[in-house]
Amino acid sequence: MNEQVLNINGYNYHIFCHVNSQASEHWVLLHGFMGSHHDFNAIVEHLPGTVLTLDLLGFGSRAPYVEEPKRFDMFAQITDLQLILKKLNWTHINLLGYSMGGRLALGFAVKYPNLVKNLYLESSTAGLQYAVERQQRIVNDEKKAQQIECDFPAFVKQWEQLPLFNTQKHLPVTQQVAIRQQRLSQHPKNVANSLRYMGTGSQPNFWPNLVMLQCPTLLLVGSLDTKFRRIASDMNQLLPHAKVITVAQAGHNVHFEAPKQVIEVLNHVSC
Repeated sequence: MNEQVLNINGYNYHIFCHVNSQASEHWVLLHGFMGSHHDFNAIVEHLPGTVLTLDLLGFGSRAPYVEEPKRFDMFAQITDLQLILKKLNWTHINLLGYSMGGRLALGFAVKYPNLVKNLYLESSTAGLQYAVERQQRIVNDEKKAQQIECDFPAFVKQWEQLPLFNTQKHLPVTQQVAIRQQRLSQHPKNVANSLRYMGTGSQPNFWPNLVMLQCPTLLLVGSLDTKFRRIASDMNQLLPHAKVITVAQAGHNVHFEAPKQVIEVLNHVSC
């Protein structure tokens, strides 16, 4: 593994390149909310070619406080990702994003379709379709942001109790502890501002863009994640070149709960 620090628009991104084989494939994996490049430890060495993971803006245990909150804006982060790829001279990538990272991956594919060879969206969404939904989500996310700034450990404890993560309670204790420690290692102000500026309410509505997205797209969901199975089905109806893969006995964080199955999918199921 090769670690680099790339300064992009004044922010130092920690990126990690894993050269697994001589295959020409280039992968970029984008983690979820309160995650880091470690999110993909179980799968990163099992993909063909070269795999890039990174700590997204404001996340990871070494992330500094991001003084300008608007840096978390979706399109600002899309631009950062494009500049990272430009510095690496990477094009035609296999782009995989989980949850928040999936929303970023979709936004990137919409803005830079010529750079994406295949798109993999794990437990993700195209945003909220209606203005009233977005406004209510913005209000709710602001309440969460204020709670984070007031008592971050209490927020993390409540976050773990969300129905979305019920399936993770059946994981080995060591895995549960690891994901909790990763969440607690984040900078609270950054976490709060990520919700404010890149939450599902504040991000653009990409549903109208789906019909125009020409890259092959794989929608990966867990069989136990009812909400995102429904969202994946709805997205599949609009995307011109998509398929849905449902991983049995997995919840929202599919690659963490069922890494062997996800590795099998990524290696043997083409978009």
